[in-house]
Amino acid sequence: MSGGARPRHFLDIRDHAPETLRAILDDAKAMKAARAGLPKGAPDPEPALPGHALAMIFEKPSTRTRVSFDIGMRQMGGHALLLNGAEMQLGRGETVADTARVLSRYVDAVMIRTTSHANLMELAEHSSVPVVNGLTDDSHPCQIMADILTFEEKRGPVAGRKLTWTGDGNNVATSFIEAATLFGFELVLACPETLSPSPRALAFAAERGAKVRVERDAERAVEGADAVIADTWFSMGDDPSARESRHNQLAPYQVTARLMEGAAPGAIFLHCLPAHRGEEATAEVMDGPQSAIFDEAENRLHVQKAILKWCLGV
Repeated sequence: MSGGARPRHFLDIRDHAPETLRAILDDAKAMKAARAGLPKGAPDPEPALPGHALAMIFEKPSTRTRVSFDIGMRQMGGHALLLNGAEMQLGRGETVADTARVLSRYVDAVMIRTTSHANLMELAEHSSVPVVNGLTDDSHPCQIMADILTFEEKRGPVAGRKLTWTGDGNNVATSFIEAATLFGFELVLACPETLSPSPRALAFAAERGAKVRVERDAERAVEGADAVIADTWFSMGDDPSARESRHNQLAPYQVTARLMEGAAPGAIFLHCLPAHRGEEATAEVMDGPQSAIFDEAENRLHVQKAILKWCLGV
């Protein structure tokens, strides 16, 4: 996009100052508290985005992202328009740049859930309205903002605490590394060497002196952790023929009740969902007293509302 003020995009955690991220979380907490006791479909007491429209582009299936953004816009007095990538002209050869220019004439903001991070960046480059990253193969910033909100509801301020990631060093792990750097918590990632986190993300943390490290042994990694975090071992778009190999590589990183016993007293378990019970975590952990996974899922709604408000300057 050329000319005029740049829109406020929310593309990656690393793009924002700690104060901005904290302000978004504080707003999410306030909006969540203000909705106490209201029906899910009721408008907010003071709807922040009356008349605003959000285009939601999905090139990957979704439950939490789709519903939370849609309901969030409705609660704030706005509207959300669902666009399936395969049914758009984008799926028939129209460029991402032209799609961005057209949507900018119709809506106030765009959320995209896509495979290629380059598509997200191109959309943002040519859009004159804010673009929000609903997930790419590289990162998942909205999820991590919800995770930080959930942690702080359960355990207090995240700064100075220890969180442990177990499993594949994937896109969610990348955003956690960026969050550890900007929110000031320690992050240990227990991953097999073959599925290590993004070197770029690790370099971002190292350059800023963050307490982020990779550990091959899950039991050592969780020692004293205030939260243990897992994600699916097999994501959308992964090669189906690699399922058995990935399972074998990641089996030592399964979160069990025994592994949780090695964490700090009161440690919580987080998982962004969807989960494959009995793979990355046992049902005993997922349904146990330390699990905060459904609070975490709910908090996607509140955080994303705050992100949209920030993007639109409200």
